[in-house]
Parts: sequence; C-alpha cells; structure tokens
Amino acid sequence: MIAKIIVFMFGSIVGSFLNVCIHRMPQGESVVWPRSHCPKCKKRIPGYDNIPFLSYILLKGRCRFCKEKISLRYPLVELITALLFVALYSRWGLNYNFFFYMVLVWGLIIAAFVDIKHRIIPDEVSIGGMIIGFILSSVRGISLSPMHFSFKPMVDSLLGILIGGGIIYLSGFLFDLVYFKLLKKPPIQGETESMGGGDVKLLAMIGAFLGWERAVLTFFIAPFLGVVVGIYNLVTKKDHTIPYGPFLALAAILSMFWASTIIRFFIFR
Repeated sequence: MIAKIIVFMFGSIVGSFLNVCIHRMPQGESVVWPRSHCPKCKKRIPGYDNIPFLSYILLKGRCRFCKEKISLRYPLVELITALLFVALYSRWGLNYNFFFYMVLVWGLIIAAFVDIKHRIIPDEVSIGGMIIGFILSSVRGISLSPMHFSFKPMVDSLLGILIGGGIIYLSGFLFDLVYFKLLKKPPIQGETESMGGGDVKLLAMIGAFLGWERAVLTFFIAPFLGVVVGIYNLVTKKDHTIPYGPFLALAAILSMFWASTIIRFFIFR
C-alpha cells in the first residue's frame, strides 16, 4: 500500500510536468525554461503553489497574483497520470516494463490533451516517441543471464511503426478517395482529408511500443470510443470533425492492459 502511495505521488509530480508540456509544446516553447509562470500575468509560480492537487485546492482554482482561473485540466492531468502509474505498478511491479510503459503513457497523455485543444499532435511526441519506443523495445531483447540478444522485440516494434502508421493512413486515403473523388462530396469547413498526419504518426508511435498486433487492435478499438462523441458533436455543433488523438490514446491504454482479454472476447464469445 505504501509503495502504491509513493507511486501515486510520483505520478502526480510527473503529471505536473506533463501539464507544462501540454501548454508549451503547441507554442514552440521550451518545456524546461523559463520556470512555471501564470499564462495571464506571467508571474513566476512559487514552489508552494505548484504542489499537485493541494495547491489547486488551496488557491481555489485561481492564480495567487492576478486571480485568473486555473484550468481544471491541470489537476485532471495530474490525477490521470498518477492513477495510470499506480495501474502500471499494480500490473508489472517496479521493473523494466513499468518504465517502458510509463514512457508511452507520457506521450499518450500529452498527445491527447494537446489534440483536444489545438487539433494537432506535436512531432516531438509522435516522431520522438517512435524513436524512443524502437530503442526501448530493442533493449527488451537483451538478456544478461545468460548473455543473449533477441531480435523479436526490435522487429515487432519496427512492424508496429510500419503497420500502425500504414493501416490508419490507408484507411484515411481510401475513405477520401471514395468520399471526395468517387462520390464527389464537397469538403466541409475546408477539410480535405479525413485522417490527419498527426493521427498517422501517433498510431505509428503506439506501434513502436506495443508492437503491430496491439497497434492493429488499437486501430479497431478507437472508432468505437469516438463514435458517441462524434455523433454528439455533429448533432449539437453541426461539426463532423473531432480530435481523434484522445481516442487512439485511450484505445492504446486498453490494448496495453487488456489486449488478450479483448481478443478472446471477440473471438470466443
């Protein structure tokens, strides 16, 4: 229990840093300098006002200096990160798998929340994540007792990048071909393609960590998660577009924890 509390606290601290990434990356700013400051009045946030959860509650969700509202996103990201870290620890313990999937969770959280607000997925997350995922997957092939190297994790990661990115790109290409070219439907609100390049790179990044099989599973789960939001968005806002990154991220987390259970359910039900 104590170990899980420590992991939870560590996850909330990491979540605080992820909030910085979510805010600054779309603006092309450094995530390490300058120190945390209020986006409104630009005053530096003291350390005692930067404690996960507690500071938000004590400040009543407002900046100490200018009284501007602090987005609820900040404690939400901290909570999500902390809970996922506890889930990772409960599943794999404190070993290489915990570290490996922790890095993936970082990228998924940043990608999801940036996409919700800005409708983009930073290349630092997707392309950088592909490289890091491939390297970390390759390291999994190293066995020290006895000394041995297996190429399987490396190959699986590479196939995950190619198949993960390829399957979502191909699906978007075929949809656009039928919808815009064959049916000659006019673009809505200036949209000329159904699947953005950021989504393609994000699923390729997911494939780098999870391998090609779970990347394909993520591809099929994500639309089911997004359909309700898509219908609501279409009915209430008359907007057919939705940020797809959050649903890919959530589908990837489901695949990460329960891929075997999900596959068995659909095959043997």
